[in-house]
Amino acid sequence: MNMQYRKLPHGEEQISIIGLGTSSIGTAGDQEIEATVELAMDSGVNFFDMASADAAPFPAYGRAMAGARDKIYFQIHFGADYHSGKYGWTTDLDTIKRSIDWQLSALRTDYIDFGFLHCIDEESDLHHVIDNGVLDYIQQLHQEGVVRHIGMSSHTPRVVNRILDMDLIDLLMFSINPGYDYHHGEFAIGDVDERMALYRRCAAEGVGISVMKAFSGGQLLNAHTSPFGQALTEYQCIQYALDKPGVLTVLPGVRSQIDLQRILGFLNASPDERDYSVLGTFAPADASGTCVYCNHCQPCPVGLDVGLINKYYDLARAGDELARGHYEKLEKKAGDCISCGHCDQRCPFHVKQTGRMEEIRAYFNF
Repeated sequence: MNMQYRKLPHGEEQISIIGLGTSSIGTAGDQEIEATVELAMDSGVNFFDMASADAAPFPAYGRAMAGARDKIYFQIHFGADYHSGKYGWTTDLDTIKRSIDWQLSALRTDYIDFGFLHCIDEESDLHHVIDNGVLDYIQQLHQEGVVRHIGMSSHTPRVVNRILDMDLIDLLMFSINPGYDYHHGEFAIGDVDERMALYRRCAAEGVGISVMKAFSGGQLLNAHTSPFGQALTEYQCIQYALDKPGVLTVLPGVRSQIDLQRILGFLNASPDERDYSVLGTFAPADASGTCVYCNHCQPCPVGLDVGLINKYYDLARAGDELARGHYEKLEKKAGDCISCGHCDQRCPFHVKQTGRMEEIRAYFNF
């Protein structure tokens, strides 16, 4: 299977569903970094997050991408500082300006596809970037065309909602994985309903999501460290994130070409390899009855795409004006449900889909 792409709602950019994070690759050495980036581009990856653990990837990326700048997108963070050679976090405007100048020079580019307010996890962080002039600086660069789109990274739904209220961003970098969504882990902020509501709000308002920490720092991949006591696979975690409303791309950190080749195997993985319905056996009680669009209930005897019908319904109720039109274009709609109960029996999250289909039919009138 070839790479798949999703369109940025507030733009024309077609973004690869698998992007590349840089948090782990800095220790690989210049030759391996360049070879990994070249393999990524040759495989259709076009989205690169530059919140790195150290400065090493920047010049290596610049060399690897020479002549291909118009084919890739950089997500660059206003607040990540590399003057020491290692990652540092700052809200000081002068330090940020110097860091951005260095990053652009190292990457051999004169523009930023996505300029991010970096790691805004607390209300005080948001106040700092406003009061210190960082937001004004990004907006100035946006007006000048240096920054094509404004975004932000955060782990906190409450703070993200504050930014969404300000109608500032086109892209959100957010941590999405089953552990965080179900109350497990350092960044498991907000309950499952609050987090799902955030994803739906982003989709409804045309704010794309790029996903960080899809594997919870690797904890979900090992039964000894998984909060569920059972390991998930990389492919299950990637599919879980991609199924959430608003998500455009998942950004796993890789250390080498070998890591990247394994991640890219997701594109050819079978539905069974991607199926994360096992979560239903250890998700918390308050997640029971919530459709997560996993489509484990398939196949429907009359051909309903139950997950997609649920997603369009949830998005329409969240205010997505396009969701009704998408629903109307479905070949089979909720009104075609024959209430056979097949989906009710198969749903790992104990959703009474036959009841949901009647509810959705009444909402859309067919």
